[in-house]
Parts: sequence; structure tokens; C-alpha cells
Amino acid sequence: MSGLRTVERHLDDVLAAAAPLEAERVALDAAHGSTLREPVLAAVDLPGFDNSAMDGFAVRFADVAAASPDAPVTLHVIADLPAGTADDPALGSGQAARIMTGAPVPTTADAIVPFEDTAGGLADSLGAIAVQRAPRAVGAHIRRAGEDAGTGDEVLAAGTPLGPLQLAAVAAAGVAEVVVSRRPRVAVISTGSELTEPGAPLRRGRIPESNSRALSALATEAGAVVVRRTSVSDEGGELDRVLAEVTDAASPERADVVIFSGGVSAGAYEVVKTTLAGTMEFSKVAMQPGKPQGFGRLPGGTLLFGLPGNPVSAAVSFEVFVRPALLRMQGRGDLRRPVIAVPAAAGWRTPPGRRQYLPVTIDRADPRRWSARPATSGGSHLAGGLGRAEAYAVVPAEVDAVAAGDIVDVMLIS
Repeated sequence: MSGLRTVERHLDDVLAAAAPLEAERVALDAAHGSTLREPVLAAVDLPGFDNSAMDGFAVRFADVAAASPDAPVTLHVIADLPAGTADDPALGSGQAARIMTGAPVPTTADAIVPFEDTAGGLADSLGAIAVQRAPRAVGAHIRRAGEDAGTGDEVLAAGTPLGPLQLAAVAAAGVAEVVVSRRPRVAVISTGSELTEPGAPLRRGRIPESNSRALSALATEAGAVVVRRTSVSDEGGELDRVLAEVTDAASPERADVVIFSGGVSAGAYEVVKTTLAGTMEFSKVAMQPGKPQGFGRLPGGTLLFGLPGNPVSAAVSFEVFVRPALLRMQGRGDLRRPVIAVPAAAGWRTPPGRRQYLPVTIDRADPRRWSARPATSGGSHLAGGLGRAEAYAVVPAEVDAVAAGDIVDVMLIS
């Protein structure tokens, strides 16, 4: 379609301006949701010592190699080793130590016999025991020191987001502090004189404001810190005041990124376009929804995103342009959402000459063959249907229509 920018060109301009933020060293307990700027190297062996993978008995394999239910082997228990003990009893021929999961394996033991492979099990685990099944081999049920990672090995690479499992890995590696990117500080400003707080009485022509909630939550999920969320009317002075507050270098609400919704299209009351003409570039991008886009950068470095005001358009525009920028600013290794290819459960129309991002639900009834179904009828104003969406079907501009059974790329968002 003539006069439209490609999605790739607009995204390239955005990412070129989204420089990584400075790094900072933080305590592990404060690092959840941050992105590693430097790799994490193990401070200790992981595990730190040979330990038992089972509750049972530490034995010498040669003593029990021939054990069977018909010919059990009797051993004498000379020690009891709970997790956390530092004891290292010397086992002689015919001797064993009762041992719990995670306890250090005696230096003279080379296998573990689980309780269930003895005649008495836990109930008869001190004194003499009868081993009825031999371990499979030397080293059975022993976790070797350093088998997961050795001291100095890389546990997590730079660019890794720190979720619960990553935090556990860092802690297990004996590391108390990590070097992460500072999180982007984001201000979200919805524009429109028609906007009213949810729950407030509505008069004719007014609608509940929803975009700032969606965009703030999306920014938070992308690792950002939302320092301001507000809405302003279409009168330019109000926008000027809020923008000055969130770009003041001395303000506790100073933002690295400002996200506007509304005011960027071709109407008579486009407050963002009117106020920031010359600072932001306003373009038409070959996508649906989200054709009108604004982007710019203030002299102090603050990035300005102007997104359309319709709820689906704003949410899609965030996914396509803002989220990758926020991740780039944090030094993430991967800026993309996961994409899978699944059949369409129903057909739908596509816009001529524009890439389509259609909210869809995922039918997982057959785990071997998921399918995608439109969550809305396609209107960019359908905020209620957007709440059902689990993904966006991404349909190339050259595709005229999607029929039931066609394979489509689906960008997962939940």
C-alpha cells in the first residue's frame, strides 16, 4: 500500500534509539524481574560434595553386588548421616551407614541402597540390615560434586531475565549479588477528553479509560518500572505539564520512556501530534491494527512512543514496537515473543497490503494439534474481546484471507 512504512523499518528506527541502560550491582533478593548484564559464574561447586540422592544406606558396592531376594546380604549399620552432617565414617567390609537425601556420602562408600531395597526399610534401619536388591552399579544414587557446575563455570549468561528458577540457580551457585541492567522507568499517558475513570458515572460521549492500565501492566511484565500513569484531555496545556514533570531530570518520576495512547492519528483533536510535532515523527505503518504510529527522542534521551487510542491498536503496537525497545534497554538476549505455527480453527478476513495482528484464543483440547480462533471480530475498539486473547495471529500483508485449516503464525502473549 503506497505511502506506508513497513513494520521492520519502523522497528529498526525504534531499536536504533533504544540504547542499553547502565548496569548496577544488586543483592539477589532484589533482582527478581531484572536482566543480567554480566554472566553469573558459580562461586562453589554445584553440588558442593558427593551426596545421596536417596534415603537409604551408604555401602561398599563390592559388599552387596550379589544381593537378591533369595540371597540377601547382611550389613551392620555403624553410623547415621542426616542432611547437614559433617561426619565421614570409615566403612569396613560388611558395614553401612544410614543416610538421608542430601547428606554427604562417606569417602569409603561408593553406592547407595534405598530403604525399599532392604528387608526392613526405614522401620528396621539401625543395627543389622538385609539388602535384597543390589545397586545397579558403582556410584548408584550418588550425586557427584560439581556434576551440575564447577567453581567458575557460567551458570547464567548475560541477557538472561531473572525469574524464580534463575534466582534459585544463582543462589545454589553460592552467588549473593548480580550485575543487572537498570530497569527502564516508564510513564504512561492516555489522551482524550472522552476518558473517565472506571466506575465513575458516564454521561453521553464518555468512556471508561482502559489503555493506561493495559500499557502499564505490559510495561511491568517487560521488566520496566512504571513511575507515572495518568490520562489527560485533548487540551494541549495539560499534556505539556505532565510531560514536563516526567522528563524533569530532578523529578522522582523522571521517565526513560513515555508511552502515549491516542492523539496520533489524522483527526482534528490529536493532542500528541499537535504538541510534539517536530520532536516526534508520525508515520503510517503497514499493519492492522496500529497504522498510525509516533516515535521520537527528547534531547535528554527520553524515548517517546505515540500509540493509537483504540485498545486493540494500543496493545498490538506495544507488542510490536515498545516491548522490544524495553527489552533492548535491559540488554535482553531475545527481543521476540515465542511464535508457533498452528491451524486456524475458523476463517477470517485480512486487510489488503497490511500485516495483520489478530487477537486469538488457543484451543488446546488436542495437545498434539493446537488451533487458533479469533478472540474478536477484528475491530480495534473491542477491548472486551481483547481480554480473551492469548496470542496474536500474525498474517503477512500478501495474504488475502485466512481459511479454516490454514497454518498461521501465532505470537504467544500468555
